[in-house]
Amino acid sequence: MVFADLFFLYFFLPVCLICYFITRRTVVRNAVLIVFSLIFYAWGEPVWISILLLSSLVNYIVGRVIGKYPESGRAKAALIGSLIFDLGVLFGFKYTAFFVENLNGLFKLDIPVPNIVLPIGISFYTFQTISYVVDCYWGKVKAQKSYAKFLMYVSMFPQLVAGPIVRYSVIENEIDNRRTTVKDLSEGFSRIIIGLGKKVIIANNLSTVVTALLGSAENGYENISGLSVAGTWYGAVLVGLWYYFDFSGYSDIAIGLGRIFGFHFDENFKYPFICKSISEFWQRWHISLSTFFRDYVLYLPLFGKRRKYGGLFLVWFCTGLWHGASWNFIFWGLYYGMFIFMEMKIGKKRMKKMPAALAHVYTKLVIFVGFGIFYFENLGALGKFFKALVGANGNSLTDPVTANLFMNNIWLFIAAVILILPIVPKIKETAVKSKGSAYAVQTAGIVCNAAILLLSSVLLVNTTNNPFLYFRF
Repeated sequence: MVFADLFFLYFFLPVCLICYFITRRTVVRNAVLIVFSLIFYAWGEPVWISILLLSSLVNYIVGRVIGKYPESGRAKAALIGSLIFDLGVLFGFKYTAFFVENLNGLFKLDIPVPNIVLPIGISFYTFQTISYVVDCYWGKVKAQKSYAKFLMYVSMFPQLVAGPIVRYSVIENEIDNRRTTVKDLSEGFSRIIIGLGKKVIIANNLSTVVTALLGSAENGYENISGLSVAGTWYGAVLVGLWYYFDFSGYSDIAIGLGRIFGFHFDENFKYPFICKSISEFWQRWHISLSTFFRDYVLYLPLFGKRRKYGGLFLVWFCTGLWHGASWNFIFWGLYYGMFIFMEMKIGKKRMKKMPAALAHVYTKLVIFVGFGIFYFENLGALGKFFKALVGANGNSLTDPVTANLFMNNIWLFIAAVILILPIVPKIKETAVKSKGSAYAVQTAGIVCNAAILLLSSVLLVNTTNNPFLYFRF
């Protein structure tokens, strides 16, 4: 089941909310969330619910062992065992075929490549359970004594299948003590509608233009061979905009749903395109993932010591690999690691002295080339992409197809560029400060939300499959 679906919006969610709010008892509300979360997850792939339940049970038991025997050999053994289990399951489902393919290619072997279906959301809930057991071991959180409550944390449908990665410490107190205020309901529903609009109205239309320009994995990215320099850059920019609106849209819906149920998830995107350095970009983009690697991988003792730059490149290797079993994702991660390494060597003070215009040009060039690397999973097509960026493929500076696509989608492009900047919040903030304008701002917000919901619903009428990009991670 997906959020951008009429069945979810107008049946599943209303029924869930009715069952949730007919009681004030937290224990019953927790049970409602567990039941509806398991239904949500099992809707498309019921067989994989067994992996989710097994993972939650194993990590619950490990947490109890660590809580009962803190700072002991048993606790350390339990932690190591859980990490082996969690990472083993993730590797088995996500990377086995990739490993076998590369093993065959490297040693000229003929090992059958297994066709393993990736359980939806396994990368997200695995990282949640890892963060939980590690925080228990470090004494940052207390081990949860109730398996039902821990299962609710792991399986909660707002963030189950595509994040953000919600740490146990963020909602530890709200599992037992939470309430939903009128403000939570208002801001929660508003956030859901905004996220839905980002996905259905903007991201889906951007994806159509991207496919028309660059091609897709299904057709072998055949368009990239004949694309002009301008078309290639335009496509790379659109890929970045598409991914932003798709993933931030999901995060908005997840955060909004959490607010309605009384949970306050951390922000996952903070206008990343206004950054003036690549380090800042990753402080604003997919924050839950970047902070996970920062806190749990960066300071790992490599070869017996904490190595600053070794840890840095390990983080970015893992960041790339986490996104998918393909070399382009690994190159993408190391690509960002290289620029962050360069910025570290330059130093924060010197980076801040860079003229703002130059800083924005530098960061946007790096970011949008990065999105191109992310998009082309076929290395041959990726090579053609790099050539097309500088005209080394022998093609022209511009082409009619790009010009037509640009003009036909000019308002979509303008809207996307405006919405990636904090312009709307600034207007709202200024208007609220004006005397007597609070009611007008509130009314305008309600009208806009109603219009976004209506338009999104109309666009979803004939849509049969509308998954978010990060479902595949």
